[in-house]
Formats: sequence, structure tokens, C-alpha cells
Amino acid sequence: MNILIIIATILISAVIFIPIGVIIRKKIAESKIAGAENEAKRLLEDAKREAENKKKEEIFKAKEEIMQSRNELDKEIRERRGEIQLQEKRLIQKEENFEKRSDNFEKKEKELEKKVEDIEVEKQKVQETLQKQLEELEKISGLSKQEAKDILLQEVEKNITEDVAVIIKEKEQKIKEEADKKAREILSYTIQKCAADHTSESTVSIVSLPNDDMKGRIIGREGRNIKAIENLTGIDLIIDDTPEAVIISGFDPLRREIAKIALEKLINDGRIHPAKIEEMVEKAKEEVLATIKAEGERACLETGVNGLNPEIVRLLGKLKYRTSYGQNVLNHSIEVANLARIMADELGLDSKRARRAGLLHDIGKALDHDMEGTHVEIGVDILKKFKENELVINAVEAHHGDVEPQTLEAVLVQAADAISASRPGARRETLEAYIKRLEELEKIADSFEGVEKSFAIQAGREVRIIVKPDKISDAQMTILARDVAKKVEDEMEYPGQIKVNVIRESRAIEYAK
Repeated sequence: MNILIIIATILISAVIFIPIGVIIRKKIAESKIAGAENEAKRLLEDAKREAENKKKEEIFKAKEEIMQSRNELDKEIRERRGEIQLQEKRLIQKEENFEKRSDNFEKKEKELEKKVEDIEVEKQKVQETLQKQLEELEKISGLSKQEAKDILLQEVEKNITEDVAVIIKEKEQKIKEEADKKAREILSYTIQKCAADHTSESTVSIVSLPNDDMKGRIIGREGRNIKAIENLTGIDLIIDDTPEAVIISGFDPLRREIAKIALEKLINDGRIHPAKIEEMVEKAKEEVLATIKAEGERACLETGVNGLNPEIVRLLGKLKYRTSYGQNVLNHSIEVANLARIMADELGLDSKRARRAGLLHDIGKALDHDMEGTHVEIGVDILKKFKENELVINAVEAHHGDVEPQTLEAVLVQAADAISASRPGARRETLEAYIKRLEELEKIADSFEGVEKSFAIQAGREVRIIVKPDKISDAQMTILARDVAKKVEDEMEYPGQIKVNVIRESRAIEYAK
């Protein structure tokens, strides 16, 4: 019963107080809303006042900037005006100077005109005086002006004829000597570059014909076939009375080989006309290029030289068609490589470097007919271009003594080159001529005073002279070397160059008893 009363009391209290709480909360909310609205109005008014203040400040700043810009502009305008006024003053001053100069020029011009007139007058007087003097001279001499002139010229001509003859003779002699010297230099250089390394057998090739009727077909109507062959290959075809044979002549062995292959193909095919000739020449070129590549690879394989640039391999292959005194340069290079390798092995040196340098030592001969310079210079440039080893390049450059060898392998390449070139039968040079050249070289060296003895070495490429130290000083050695070289140049004929090596040695000998 008490519990029910308590529950009823709670329920009645809830019914009474809940509406009162709602009313109180509503009142509180309304008061908060009113406060918020008032706060918002206040904030809005503050914002408006602040905006107005900001606006006034910005307007004031803008006015200040405008005033500052206006002041700067006024200042700049004043400066410009000052500069313009200064320029105007200068221009006015220059105009005044020009006017003064113009007045001076006018005065000088008038003075010059007057001087010219005076000169003309004086000139006229001089001419009249001269004419009177000539007339007087003609009367005195009884000769006219032209007659006197002719007599004078005749006398002068008689006097100077002998002198002129002597001068002309001297000039002719001098010109002749210079022309002979220049001609000898040009011919020597030409022979050294082109003809010296070739014999008659190495400049021609012979193509056999099935019959003599083939000669007419090779010549063609009005010579068009032979002209086409010669124009496309750059060689000369010699068709003479030799039975069943055509001679191919040319100094370029590559062109000669291309012409020979092309002509053999044309003879086998039987159809000979300009179009077919062009086709066969192209095939021959391809065949020769393939041969060059194969020969270069063969040389590398035989010598065991690896890692060469393909372009260097191709140049090695071209040496198959290059001879030096009848000796095939490719076979010579292979032989030098093998000789250098053998000697390096025997001496415990770097045989790989020796055979590589030996194989490449004459690489310049593949291009020496197409480029300026010796085959050594050309070969060094080629190897430098393809980043070859510096020691190998030195060996190539030193194999004829142009520079000092930096390694023992380079010395071995020199020796191998001399062995291969000078061995009996290697080159087409008679033993008598070879011995005679060496004897003549030593004879020239021995003819100088102070020479104790001399030796022709390196297959005649070097003469080693030992002098008497008590008669030849160190300073005189240089002069002696130059004099010997000059005499060798004047009195001997030889391929390439000869090194003159003068040695002066002092010794002190005593015996212990």
C-alpha cells in the first residue's frame, strides 16, 4: 500500500513538473537566441566599422602612392627636359661649328682655285720656254727632236746590249738550275710514292682469250666496249698483236684485279656490251671486296691477332694487292708478325704485342697511294683513329727509325721487318746492285775526315759512323751527320730514307802488371 502511494506521488509530481521544465527550457532558449541575435548585430556593426576603416586606409594609401608616382614622374620629366635642353645646346653649337668650317672651306676653295690658275699660267710659261730651248737646240745641232732621240737611244742600246746579254744568260742559268732542282724533287717524290715500289710485272695483268676473234668483241663497235671497261675500272686495256691475250695495265692493283675478274666473266658469258660490262664490273667489285675481307681474316687467323677493328681487318686484306719491290705486302706483314712473335718468345717478352705490331706495321701501305704522307705516318693515323694500343702505335711508328722505340717489342718489329725484306729472294733486287749500294754508302761515309770506320746496316736503311774522338768534337758531329746525309742525297739513288748515325766514343785503357 505504501508502495502504491509512493508511485502515485511520483507520477503526480512528474505530470506537474514536466510542463514546468519545458516552459523553463523554452524561456532559456529564447533568451539565448535573443542574446545570439544581439551578438550577431554587434559583430556585424563591428565588421562594418572595420571595413570602413580599412577602406579609408586603402584610399589613403592609394592617394599617397598616386602622389608619390606623380612626384617621380614630375622629377623624371624635369630630368628629361634638362637632357633635351642640353642636347639642343650641343646641336646648336655643332651647327655653329659646321657653319664656321663651311666658311673656312669656301675660303680655302677660292684660294686653291686661284693657285690652280696661277699654276696654269706658270705651266704655260714653262712650256713656252721649253719650246724655245728645243728650237734653239735643233738650230745648234742641226737635228730634229725625233732624230736626236733616235741617236741617243741607239747609243744607249749599244752600251747596254752586252750587259743585258750577261743578265739574261745569268737569269736563264739560274732559272734552269731551279727548274731542274724542282723537277728532280717532283720526280723523286713521284717515284717514291708510286713507281719505286712496283716492278714491270706488278703493273700489268694478262687475260687469256679463247681465240683472236674475241679481241674485236672486246673492242666493240667504234670502241664502245673497251671505252666502257676503261671508264668503269680506271685501267688501260692493251690489245696488240699478242695472240689470244689482252694486257691490263694500271698502277692500282685493286682496279687491275677488278678489271681482270670482270673481263674473265665477260669472256665466259660471251655477251659483251656496255650494260653487261657494268653488271660484271659490279660483280667483280663485290668479289674483290669479299676476297679482301677473307684475306684480312686469314692474316689475323694465321698470326693469332684478335680484337682488331673490322676496318683495320679490311685494310689488311687490301695489302694482298699491294707489292713492295715485288714482295707481297700482306705476306710480308704476316711474316714480320711471326718473326717478331718467335723472337719475343725466345727473349721472354710480350709476344702478343710483338706479333700485333708486326702485322700492323705496314698498314699505311693500304692507303699510301690515296693519301698524302709516308706509309708510316698514314698507318699511325689509322691506328690512332681506331684507338689502338699506344705501345703498338709506337712500334709501327718506329719500325723505320722515325721515332725512338719505347719497348723491346718495337725493336723486334724493326729487326723482323729487316729480316723479311732483306732475305734472299724476298724482293726483286739483284745481289750485285744490293752489295754495290751498301759499298757506296760506306764509301761516302769513309770519305770524310775524322771517320774511323762506317757500317751500312738495316739493309741499307742506316749507316753507322764511328769517328775519331780526338779529331771530331761533339759539336762537329752534328755538322758531319748533316754533310754525310747531304752527300748521300746528291750521289745515291735509293727508296725511302737512310738514317745517318754518328757515334763518338772516348776510351781510357791501362794495364795492371
